[in-house]
Amino acid sequence: MPLIGILADARPVDDTPFFVTSQKYVSAVSLAANAQPVIIPALSSCVQIEDLLRQIDGLLFPGSRSNIDPQCYGGAKPHLNAVGDKARDETVLHLLPKALSWGIPILAICRGMQELNVAQGGTLHQNLHEVPGHIDHRGNYAIPEIERYSPVHNVNVTRDGILEQLTKCKKAQVNSLHGQGIDRLGRNLVIEATADDGTIEAISTETGRGFALGVQWHPEWRVWERPFYSSLFKAFGLAARNWKAGDHKPIPTTNFAD
Repeated sequence: MPLIGILADARPVDDTPFFVTSQKYVSAVSLAANAQPVIIPALSSCVQIEDLLRQIDGLLFPGSRSNIDPQCYGGAKPHLNAVGDKARDETVLHLLPKALSWGIPILAICRGMQELNVAQGGTLHQNLHEVPGHIDHRGNYAIPEIERYSPVHNVNVTRDGILEQLTKCKKAQVNSLHGQGIDRLGRNLVIEATADDGTIEAISTETGRGFALGVQWHPEWRVWERPFYSSLFKAFGLAARNWKAGDHKPIPTTNFAD
């Protein structure tokens, strides 16, 4: 069984520092990717990147309530109430480029997709809802979780792209819980899906070095209920198994839409 590393947040719990990630990411890796999840602490000074990459078969960069520090991409100073995670920023920006250069399978979700873009030299809108022409993509934390993660808008899948190959979908409904979004696309990245308002909703790498896919929505949420979501984890899991076996195909060829 392949080993998939899930990057943790560094955040306080009752004033005590913790490394944490949501259970739903761990469950999705186990149930839908059929892989063994392991949590990677956001502790860049202690993470020996190459040693770590030799031991894992895939990397999941999950969502978070924190945002990437705009200094990482030359952006304006964040609002006073913005939640950051410097330890995660530092860890990701060391780990992600090396993983991409090796071709290790990567699935990046929400903040993770934004990290993929920034790691490749791209920039972000700090407050997407303030950009003319864009809808408010933020989640409502005043409503129950099951409602918060319900599908709320369309994504239009790029024709003949990796996402279309994996899901066999041209359009799908997805949830939306992000306040930030891609502004300038990073190097060697291609758009795999957009929302009706033009927001970039999915990206991949064009280098062909390995499976690397980022999505702005949360496919880990009740992943077993929606084939559009589960197909991403199934493909990720197969890419990790291929990597473990020494077969480094950029895109698994199995039909995951069934």
